Amino acid sequence: MNRIRLWLVASFVTLLSLGFVLTRGDAQPNTVRQIAPGVWFREGDLMHEGHCNNTIIEMKDYLIIVDANFPSGARAVLADAKKVSSKPVKYVFDTHHHGDHSYGNAVWTQAGAVTIAYQGVADEMKRYEPKRWQDTAKERKDVADMNANTVEPPKETFTDSPHVLTDGARRVEFRFYGWAHTRGDGFVYLPKEHVLCTGDAVVNGPYNFTSDGNIGNWPRVIDGAMKLNVDHVLPGHGPAGGKDVMVGQRAFMIELHQAVEAAIKAGKKLDDLVKPVGKTSSATTILLSASVKNWVGDGFPGQVKDAYNEIANKKPIGDQPH
Repeated sequence: MNRIRLWLVASFVTLLSLGFVLTRGDAQPNTVRQIAPGVWFREGDLMHEGHCNNTIIEMKDYLIIVDANFPSGARAVLADAKKVSSKPVKYVFDTHHHGDHSYGNAVWTQAGAVTIAYQGVADEMKRYEPKRWQDTAKERKDVADMNANTVEPPKETFTDSPHVLTDGARRVEFRFYGWAHTRGDGFVYLPKEHVLCTGDAVVNGPYNFTSDGNIGNWPRVIDGAMKLNVDHVLPGHGPAGGKDVMVGQRAFMIELHQAVEAAIKAGKKLDDLVKPVGKTSSATTILLSASVKNWVGDGFPGQVKDAYNEIANKKPIGDQPH
């Protein structure tokens, strides 16, 4: 889990050095922006804190928060939620099991909220924990300070899709389309407001972590989400955008898979595609089109490696030892 966070932060630092952030006019970590009446987007401070993005949804008598975040992120979001509404947080939805989206679960339940998730999220926690939690606690004080041996799993899970919450004022649909970033990828859809929260199945920038994923199936998951009537895409990392964010994320995964598959068919080995550069980084000979450059960053050689192993072994990379 710590490896995920360190890779994301390293990629973001590289983007800063390239001046990428200057092109992102709405990139304001740790600020809350209203997307629609009663719906707010909070972009997490990925560079400094490793936090994910969050969405605050106001219902008639309570709030729903999308993603529990790390413990420090959970406390920051809880404070900001109080600034936009006096209503209590009743539900917190984990889009997936990764620490930057779920390790704050206990912070929320201690504050009186109920954590919920698709059943696949709880299954992934059983698969990867407590090792990832314990490894992360060695590097993150906010996790260590929880004084727990492992992540608190969601209090409620569901298997139906859509799983609906409504109070007459607003309808919220929790949806599952299959295995992309993780086996438990959950989406949150507000049909009236045309808002979709995607977790890390769709990110807006070079923040894809593929090692728990199913790269070949990833575009099909996005296909399902793209059938919805969406004007606002609120990704797990990176700034909010429109449906073009889903289009770009999908195209990136397709191009990555096709380029690596073509190299394998041409007789290339992994060492031909990914080569070490110094002690801590690597480079790749795989090139993608300019249309998906927003999703290409320091982590790209690792994504090429994951795609290679997935295709060569005919098995999702998330089902292989790592």
